[in-house]
Amino acid sequence: MRFISNIRQKGLLMGISAMLVMSACNKDLETFDTTPTPAPTGLSLAEAISPANTDDSLYYHVVVRAGLLPTFSNRTAQFTMFVPTNQAIRILINAASGGLVPVNAPDPVFVGFIQTSLPVATANGIVSYNTCPQVLRSGSIPSTFPNFQYPSILNPAPSVSALLRLTTFPSTANGAWLNNVPLAAVNQDVANGVIHKTAFVVTPPQRCLWDRINTDPDLTYLRAAILRADSGATSSTSLQGFLQNIGANFTVFAPTNAAFQTTITGAIFQALVSQGVDPSIALPTAQALASTPDVFTNPLVIPYLPAQSVRGIVVYHVLGTRAFTNNIPTADTNVPTLLNSAVTVHPGLTIKANFGVPFVSSATVKGLANATAANIIINSSPLLPDPVGTSDQHYLNGTLHKIDQVLMPQ
Repeated sequence: MRFISNIRQKGLLMGISAMLVMSACNKDLETFDTTPTPAPTGLSLAEAISPANTDDSLYYHVVVRAGLLPTFSNRTAQFTMFVPTNQAIRILINAASGGLVPVNAPDPVFVGFIQTSLPVATANGIVSYNTCPQVLRSGSIPSTFPNFQYPSILNPAPSVSALLRLTTFPSTANGAWLNNVPLAAVNQDVANGVIHKTAFVVTPPQRCLWDRINTDPDLTYLRAAILRADSGATSSTSLQGFLQNIGANFTVFAPTNAAFQTTITGAIFQALVSQGVDPSIALPTAQALASTPDVFTNPLVIPYLPAQSVRGIVVYHVLGTRAFTNNIPTADTNVPTLLNSAVTVHPGLTIKANFGVPFVSSATVKGLANATAANIIINSSPLLPDPVGTSDQHYLNGTLHKIDQVLMPQ
């Protein structure tokens, strides 16, 4: 098969595991200005979001529920707090209550739910994830791709390490964002930090990339490809292991089942025709072989799908950094993939996004050998979460975007 045999050129895949190991470590964090600041004056964070502030009053009750009000009353500490507006909290509570609390309910109803029904751990996770332990004004947030990551105060696994922190991904490219959520206002200075307002609640991720790939019924071919790629791999070098690594930081462009079926059918058809099989026989044969993910373990096809070649194709769909669609440039831009560990001069993938108001309306990613760019399948409504969304799916170790083609490196 031409598309597979081309990947098997000498030396093409050497070093991919090393690149994966390096990419699985969090990138260097932004260096902050160390100029001494004046003694704190004015309101503390806790006071600034008190019920007296009509647009922050609901979040105040979430902070109280989380048990973190004393933390934000400490004037000797410094924080950046991303504060959801009251409307954002209403939307959250409406969802958390299963619709029992209508979005247009009086605020005392929302306060009552927060105080009695919102789990303390949930409140603590939300507030901790939306708080960074340093002052980060919007002017310090770069607009470059890829974006920087900044630690929150949320430790998702204290039993693993007391130093572990989930990171956030603010960006000023194409607007102002926290992850893929737009900021409604920025740079409200207080005595012990700065407040930025978010238009929606930014919730911390709960699962790893592999958890989604392993359970999504529309990603069964990708799952099978990863397992085939891991044939003979050790636990320390397997793609599955990297996709389960909480310390990793990846972006996965995930071809749907239909995308894989189209590509594999075409490749098998070409191989059969080149061997002299009549096209009228070759096509239904190819379609039958490609009709299930078992094609990756089918003895008739395995000779054409060596593990290293499949591994090369899979890692070509993975960036060694986390990118939300709002981080994607608006002009065609080449970005490296994990395959660049083997071929440093490879141009990587070409990505581009088009914006609506305020979210991305369409985005594409093109492989070097693809005739046309693949479409990122944008969420049917903004901010659809795991496991129902198709773009900007946020996980402990990266983001996932479904695409409608398999990306080919050569």
